[in-house]
Amino acid sequence: MPILVLFANSLVNLLYVSAGVAQLGVMTSDYYVGLYSVTLGVYAAGQFGAQGHLNPAVTIGFAAFGFFPWSQVMPYLLVQFLGAFVGAALVILHYYPHFKATNADEGNSVGIFATGPAINNPVFNFLSETIATFVFIFTLLNLGNFTQGLKPLIVGFLIMVVGQALGSTTGFALNPARDFSLRLAYAILPVPNKGGANWAYAWVPVLGPIAGGLLASGLQALLK
Repeated sequence: MPILVLFANSLVNLLYVSAGVAQLGVMTSDYYVGLYSVTLGVYAAGQFGAQGHLNPAVTIGFAAFGFFPWSQVMPYLLVQFLGAFVGAALVILHYYPHFKATNADEGNSVGIFATGPAINNPVFNFLSETIATFVFIFTLLNLGNFTQGLKPLIVGFLIMVVGQALGSTTGFALNPARDFSLRLAYAILPVPNKGGANWAYAWVPVLGPIAGGLLASGLQALLK
């Protein structure tokens, strides 16, 4: 999880804060986050014997319908949320001078770390996160062990495609830890010139993905 956050939010950070002579090259969209950071994160998790669950929505949904043991849920959730927080802290440390050079009006906002809606409508924002996560997790369930072979690369492309197709409405959190822990890090760590954390919206990228994960896992269980 720290690998995912470090790569993903470094890319997003370069798009918003004052980057000086930094060159983005082809990486001009956060849709590349899936291809780079998620793929690397899944490979790393697989090397340590984990099942590549970088996402509480995956862990909870899988466990609820018998695809993952409940006894392992809390350890996975703890690592996911703490790992995301550590990744955010590393991004803040690495880009600290850039945060100092960028005020909230210029782009130093919570949007570097957490998601937000294009149009603020909590009900439809929740539905957007639910639908996007449903598509993502239902596909994962039909990949089998997605830490093996080229499957982590497929997962990365899947994130990219879901983001391009369904992500423009809310920024496609898909992952409660990836949103909540980073929003918390931005709120409580000493980021210079930062804006607000938009906690009023924070429930959407937490509960929407969990609902999508439960629906996808429930449908998979029904079909099997």
